[in-house]
Amino acid sequence: GLANTGGTIDKLESVPGWRGEMTEGEFLERAERIGLVIAAQSPDLAPLDGKLYALRDVTATVESIPLIASSIMSKKLAAGARSIVLDVKVGKGAFMKTLEEARLLAKTMVGIGQGAGRRVRALLTSMEAPLGRAVGNAIEVREAIETLKGKGPEDLLEVALRLAEESLRLEGLDPSLARRAWESGKALERFQAFLEAQGGNPRVVEDFSLLPLGEELPLASEKEGVVQEVDAYRVGLAVLALG
Repeated sequence: GLANTGGTIDKLESVPGWRGEMTEGEFLERAERIGLVIAAQSPDLAPLDGKLYALRDVTATVESIPLIASSIMSKKLAAGARSIVLDVKVGKGAFMKTLEEARLLAKTMVGIGQGAGRRVRALLTSMEAPLGRAVGNAIEVREAIETLKGKGPEDLLEVALRLAEESLRLEGLDPSLARRAWESGKALERFQAFLEAQGGNPRVVEDFSLLPLGEELPLASEKEGVVQEVDAYRVGLAVLALG
């Protein structure tokens, strides 16, 4: 996991059977056939990054901006992407707590990518409050599927579409293709195919009971009022404490 929150791999591993480790050949085959692949760092993908991360963990440099930038970009470059869109989170629930830190990280990563001859764009998105309504591995996967079905929270959809649109722009394609893929259901179809290609049970898209979801308990406020702030960092810590 990553500090107060799980990483993308942690979340996807809540899908029964899904795995993020693969060979270089498997990575390329799935990228070409499915159009979507998410891989964990492995002996076949940026192997040195794994050793550097272990070193960062014991030297209190996990939050070092140059090392964060090199870790993220090494995998992007090793995967061979021509165009790279980066979602740089900023706020209480992110590694980068201030806009200044986030801008420095974004500029560092963009510089690395451009230095390697890639087209790179970074978007700064807020993590002051939790994005969407779910916090936790399996329930975030459920929320992502609900969003692909057109039933998710607007803030999550907005960020997802904006990132997809930027990816299309960098490749010289019509950015409206992103919304059209979502509205037509093609994005959901690709996600289901992606889960299956990486060993996951594709039926979770129709049957959320296949996900390892915990018991749901409604908690009603004892007072009337309006919630003015939800601290993403504290919410993340609470989820970790719950296991």
